[in-house]
Amino acid sequence: MTNPIRNKIDTRTVKPGMPDWSYQTLFRPGLFRLPARRAREWTLRAMRSVSLVPGGTFVIKTLGHMEPAPILQSRIAGTTLPTPVGLSGAVDPEGIATRAIAQFGFGFVEVGPITADRIADVSPIGMNQREEAIVYPCPYENVGAEAALRRIRNPGHRLPQFVRIAPTPGAGPAQASLELRSLTDRFMSESRVSALTIEVIAQDRSPEENAGLLNQLTAYIQEKTVSTTTILLYIPLDLAEPQLAALLREADEEIWKGFVIGEVIQSPEGAVASRRGKAACISKLRAIRKQTEGKRKALLFAGAGIHEPADALELIEAGADYVLLHSGLVYSGPGLPKRVNEAIIHRKLADADTEPPAGQSFWKNWGWMCLLGIGMIIGGIIAWFIASTSVLLPYDEAFLGMAGDELNAIDPHLLHFMSHDRITLAGTMLSIGILYYQLAKHGLRFGIHWAKMALLTSGVVGFPSFFLYLGYGFFDPVHAAAAIVLFPLFLLSMRRNPDRLYRDPVNLHNSTAWRRALWGQLCFVVVGAALCIGGLVIAFVGITNVFVPQDIGYLGMSRESLGLVNERLIPLIAHDRAGFGGALFSDAVVILVFALWGLQQGAKWMWWTLLWGGAPGFVAGLSVHFSIGYTDFFHLLPAYFVFVLYVAGLVLLYPYLMKPAANEAVSSTSGG
Repeated sequence: MTNPIRNKIDTRTVKPGMPDWSYQTLFRPGLFRLPARRAREWTLRAMRSVSLVPGGTFVIKTLGHMEPAPILQSRIAGTTLPTPVGLSGAVDPEGIATRAIAQFGFGFVEVGPITADRIADVSPIGMNQREEAIVYPCPYENVGAEAALRRIRNPGHRLPQFVRIAPTPGAGPAQASLELRSLTDRFMSESRVSALTIEVIAQDRSPEENAGLLNQLTAYIQEKTVSTTTILLYIPLDLAEPQLAALLREADEEIWKGFVIGEVIQSPEGAVASRRGKAACISKLRAIRKQTEGKRKALLFAGAGIHEPADALELIEAGADYVLLHSGLVYSGPGLPKRVNEAIIHRKLADADTEPPAGQSFWKNWGWMCLLGIGMIIGGIIAWFIASTSVLLPYDEAFLGMAGDELNAIDPHLLHFMSHDRITLAGTMLSIGILYYQLAKHGLRFGIHWAKMALLTSGVVGFPSFFLYLGYGFFDPVHAAAAIVLFPLFLLSMRRNPDRLYRDPVNLHNSTAWRRALWGQLCFVVVGAALCIGGLVIAFVGITNVFVPQDIGYLGMSRESLGLVNERLIPLIAHDRAGFGGALFSDAVVILVFALWGLQQGAKWMWWTLLWGGAPGFVAGLSVHFSIGYTDFFHLLPAYFVFVLYVAGLVLLYPYLMKPAANEAVSSTSGG
């Protein structure tokens, strides 16, 4: 049994980011206005539907990029747990969406509590948003042992399953003993059950009855055939300290390998799961560690009150080996397990007291990407200058057999139109160059996985766009020469650069800056997605019709008329359009991956990268339209829309990215 907080340091990376950008901003406000049961059912069924669609789990992973880093792995009795963060069985008691939720960065899934027979309840589940609390009228609702067994045998995911069994609520000692024995027989022999948590203790029984039942079950398990299943004892969160001490003395450490501290506190209204339970959980963790000091170390699982990463760190510091997420997942969002994983990694690296590895040497990989970015910037500046002056290059005029003055004579808007295509392309090239340079210097240099994936994906879609316009018969020698020079730089930058851990401070709190940043992240996700669509549409138009109706309106000539004037004019314009569309799509991919996976609190360089990386494209695209008089509102509406989101995103992200993450030592009483 390995403590996941103290195992060796792995050099592979965790992927930072904020996958709550859609939940906190779009879905939670609406869901919280519905009755809690209906909101839970709709949410779980929606996630299940997505996960069952071919490629659905891939989409879930892609949107959040929540795969855990190997440094978080641990083992319990031969079972590997990918992370020390588990999913409480109360979140999805019927297992409707566990297949989808398992993709959120969890290391194990709890199933239960399970009773012998199904327990149903239609009473409303209470929600106290001010206290961030969930009130269950019956905390033992479940599908029953037979249905639970079918679910466990076909879970739809590969995570270890921890099963929690309990007697029927209100059962006397004799009935409880019979039921727990039967349930133990059923689940302890199941190969898909990695750990079995048994609820022996009940608040409505006397301490003597609880102790007697514990001894009976201990003796019964001792008689059973040796099993690889880890047996854990469930400790109610509101169990009195004297009773806890007595039960710890009775619990045979050879049988009970650890303890699971409950997540709810009983109240007149029902069982309450909230942040307020954290203080009681910490108290019990410390009491168990103190009483078992000097003995073989028991495994401790705790999950009460974890609503932000700092809460999980407090429980770990109090003695927890593993944590389970329950009410915090509802109030904070599906990104909470990933954020907790990141916080644990950062704390482990700090505890290891090792010097962070230096960045890669310039010429090993990342420097080549910097040079590629600089090359794109230089190319963009030159292209902008030419497009603002002569517009056509000598080989353009040779291809057409016409000079610029002759084109002006045909249509005074024609050169302006071609200038507008080429200036927007130049602005996009500048944006790509700045993004590439920044991601190379601050991401690729330190082996940050998401930065490498952003650059790789952008390059893979960007370089082939060179071939989009060849079908029209025009070959651009400058474009070809640039591709020939830059492509080797791209290949050299992708070599020998393994992923490494993100070592900068990470977000610990659900602060106002964090909540606003989720709106900023949503803005940039939409910006990236919109530009991806725009790039694909422009490239498609460039290789098919070449013009949209607004273009024809501005030019005052039809496509056919232009072709009659010079049959090579359409291929030349198509080349500009297809090239711009491919470049815009390549640029958009970087922005989208950046927004989905990269944002991390206190990373000032990210805010400056988004500012300077986006500015040239907007300046070029908007300014050239106004300078040439091409101001059709509907033609520019997509650009206006994206620009507003771009500015809003920068404003909303500023406090989060420009102020350092608060990673001071957390207090055991904060947020309790």
